[in-house]
Order: sequence, then C-alpha cells, then structure tokens
Amino acid sequence: MGVASAILPFLLPACAGTGKREEHPSMAAIDTHAHIFQRGLKLANVRRYAPDHDALLADYIGMLDRQGIARGVLVQPSFLGTDNSYLLAGLKLLPGRLRGIAVVGPDATPAALGAMQAAGIAGIRLNLVGNAAVPDFADGRWRALLRQVADLGWQVEVHREAGRLPAVLQPLLDAGVKVVVDHFGRPDPALGVDDPGFRFLLDAASTRRVWIKLSGAYRNGAGGRGQQIALDAIPLLRHAFGMERLLWGSDWPHTQFENQADYGSARQALDTWLPDPDERRIVLADTPKALFGFT
Repeated sequence: MGVASAILPFLLPACAGTGKREEHPSMAAIDTHAHIFQRGLKLANVRRYAPDHDALLADYIGMLDRQGIARGVLVQPSFLGTDNSYLLAGLKLLPGRLRGIAVVGPDATPAALGAMQAAGIAGIRLNLVGNAAVPDFADGRWRALLRQVADLGWQVEVHREAGRLPAVLQPLLDAGVKVVVDHFGRPDPALGVDDPGFRFLLDAASTRRVWIKLSGAYRNGAGGRGQQIALDAIPLLRHAFGMERLLWGSDWPHTQFENQADYGSARQALDTWLPDPDERRIVLADTPKALFGFT
C-alpha cells in the first residue's frame, strides 16, 4: 500500500462533510499557504527541519471553518522533498476546496505534471532558504520544466532571502512563468525594507508576473521586528504591486515557530496590516481565486 492510500483512512472521517462550507456565499476568503504532514512519513535526505508533531488535514479544515475561510492552498513541506503523495491525497479528498503547490525535480515528466494538475496542483515550489543551491536554470531539464509550468498556467513559488532573490527571480521571469514570493520576500531583519533584495522585488512588480505573500512575518525578525517590517512593507508593496498582486497565507502550522504563532493570530495580523475591508477582500478572495483557479 502506498503512502497516499495509507493516509486516507486517517483523513476522510475527520473531514467528512466539511467541504460543503465552500458553497456558502459568505465564505470567499482563501488561505494561500499551509502545510499538512504527520509523523512517520519518509523525510527528504537533505532537510533543515524535521517535525516532532502532526499537522493533519482534519485540523486544518477545522481551523478554516472556525475562521470563516472558504478554501486553502496546501504547500508541499520542504522536509518531504519531492514525494508529494501525502499532499495529493489530501487534495483529492476536498477537490473543490483545496489547491496545492508541489515540489518536483527537473526531471518531472509531462504526464506526472498533468496528473498533478488534475489533482489540484497549481504550481511548484522552490524552497531555497539557507544554503540551498540555486537550480541551474540554464540546464536543459530546467528549461523544459519551466516551459511546462508556463504552459500549464502554473506558478513558481519562491522561498528565498531577499538578498539572494535576484539570482532566482530573474531567470524565472525570463522563462515566462508566474512567480509567487513567500513571506514578504524575506528581507534581512537588520535592513528591513531597505534591503537591496527587497528593493529589487519592488522593481519586479512592473513585470506584472510577480505576486507577494503577506505571511509569516515572524520569520523576518524576532522581538516584533518581523511585524514592524510587515507594517513598513505594506505601503511599498501596495504602491508597487497593487492589491491585485498581494495574497494572504496563514503559514500554518508555523513550522519552527509553533510556540510563537497560531492560526487566529495569523489571520488577525492581516486586519492590522490592511484595516481597509475592501483591500482585505481583494487580498483574501479576489486575487487568490484568480491565481489558483478556484471556481
């Protein structure tokens, strides 16, 4: 029995019936960044982190319901590598309510990508935080993969420190793909919005193929520094990108920051960053609905 088949009994009973909430007219909000996993899954050989707890789909759906959030986007955790079977199993349980972002290697076949799209995958992720090597985008396999991503209308989600973003972002834009940048672009805590990499990101707004996730501010500095950077960044992002290129994500279950954040505070943060309800509607509903292909 494969991993995907093995986890279905653990997910299905707890989630039964919750998918109907998506049809309620007041349930428009979309959480664009969350992860699911459980202990016992095979971990990637190279990883920065190994969880000691579970983040189950049933728990995630329960939080969406309690927060009045219609839909969610599940992002493949980096510590699970390119084995997306657990993610895909979750997507197949609630196809109308969930989309996914997979992690794949440059040798992913068109057939495999097509099957992922049918299951609800809307893009691939490059988690390059830390000392992770930047892919050789000039390699023929990467060029072919990015062509397929562009042809599918998918996005490439990038998690990278702002100072190192140009070496990743520019080749992706040259390849013609849509790019979604995680966690405010990860500016240096000491530099904040003066980080040259963050300024490069602002300039990239002119391409109209870059989106920014307003998420995980706590990853950008301790002691409230990340929150301050978020508040400083919002006016600059609004001016450069417009609200139609900004997204919100809970970053649940806040890996490596589990004791500093929870779902409710993550959602409340957006109200602080964007007190205007019309702006919040665009970021929470209109923009992600279009980007992720929700109907």
